[in-house]
Amino acid sequence: MFKKESSGEVMSTSTHVARFILFLFMLIVALLTLYPVLYVVFGSFKENGELLIGGINMFPKVWIVDNFIEAWQKADFSVYTINSVIIAVGVMILSLISSGMAGYVLSRRNFKGKKLIYGLLMAFMFINVGSVSLRPLFELAISLHLNTSLFSVIFISAGTAQATYIFLVDSYMKTLPKELDEAATIDGCTFFQVYIHIILPLLRPILATVALLSFRGGWNEYILPLVFTMTDQAKRPLTVGVTMLKNSGDGAAAWNIMFAGATIAIIPILLIYIVASKYFIEGLTGGAVKG
Repeated sequence: MFKKESSGEVMSTSTHVARFILFLFMLIVALLTLYPVLYVVFGSFKENGELLIGGINMFPKVWIVDNFIEAWQKADFSVYTINSVIIAVGVMILSLISSGMAGYVLSRRNFKGKKLIYGLLMAFMFINVGSVSLRPLFELAISLHLNTSLFSVIFISAGTAQATYIFLVDSYMKTLPKELDEAATIDGCTFFQVYIHIILPLLRPILATVALLSFRGGWNEYILPLVFTMTDQAKRPLTVGVTMLKNSGDGAAAWNIMFAGATIAIIPILLIYIVASKYFIEGLTGGAVKG
């Protein structure tokens, strides 16, 4: 009896130690993740000279709110915000349509080349050609006369993460019983009608996840809008416009103004995540276990 109690106490102690180590590890990861964001937020309240000197002190010696007023006045935030919303919403809509239907077809249909297509999609989850494809994409946009609008940025941005979104939808589809499809087919529904009336309402959690990820991707896009809006400043999104604030100083780079603009640009996507975080987590965990 005494030995059983001792072994139970040892197991309890080891469990508490393991939980403490895991908590400490997650705390360190969280701090490393949040440090750049906090540095920008607190840096937006500093004088530019204090930022140029550097150092490890995160909190400003003197809190300056005028940085935000100056950033708002020097950058046309109303126009930049509208452009960012157009890009983010456009990327989100295209991603939802394509990934939802592609995930449904790959999960429910058997056709020649399915394994090859699925394998290629999974391979492209780990391949990022980055700036290598920028020039040919830009030349293609010129030949299609799309280089003067934001639609080219939306189309290209929507295609960069499709493999990941399709994988998420396909994984979630595996948790839905095929009997639903069979029952709807018996009732006279076509393959597409089954998707619209039966499957699509059940995909809301994972589609909410895709919507949040794609919206964030479109909102944070920088290289493509920078290249495609070089000749038209009125089409710049916030990511490009905020970066240009660095050159608004007299001689030295105005890091404080740029940090203030970046802090303003963070707020919308942060609010959206807070509102949609429940559906985001539900969508990711819903397809984690098949059954």
